[in-house]
Amino acid sequence: MKKVALILADGFEEMEAIGTYDILNRGGLDVDIYALSGQDTAGKFGLTCTKLHAFSTFNTSYYDALVLPGGPGYEALEKNERLQKAIKDFMTAGKVVAAICASPTILGRAGYLTGKNYTCFTPMNENFGGTFTDEYATIDGNIVTGQSAAATLDFGLAIVKKMMGQEKADEVKKSIFYK
Repeated sequence: MKKVALILADGFEEMEAIGTYDILNRGGLDVDIYALSGQDTAGKFGLTCTKLHAFSTFNTSYYDALVLPGGPGYEALEKNERLQKAIKDFMTAGKVVAAICASPTILGRAGYLTGKNYTCFTPMNENFGGTFTDEYATIDGNIVTGQSAAATLDFGLAIVKKMMGQEKADEVKKSIFYK
């Protein structure tokens, strides 16, 4: 079974984290959630997730994909040197790196969106050296990006498509009656 690590920092966007987690599980992916600090973290709107995996125990070799939700917590993700190294390890290995809303800017500022098609929260789009698609979800090589909380379903389905194939993504879409 393919394994995914979803990394949360205080201030994460609940819809992007929980919705993506749900879609990936429905798609047959094994998802572990890590808290950037300790084992608990609180979302932008107060949802507290407890007893998560501590990011200090994170090992890139165990995972096929890395998922970064947005929300104000993206700043802590971007500043974390260990996470930056993990992103580099995933990119170097050609593993899937997925980011939604504010978090694609982390990839952009690190240079990973150069020459790539991508999307992000529109007001945060900078010149990242690639092509901004203004779509809910974009796949380019091993990078999957999502635009906003409203794009969560499309983002999750794009990750499933990238990792498990179009047929599995369509199966998940049908199972939730998404048109």
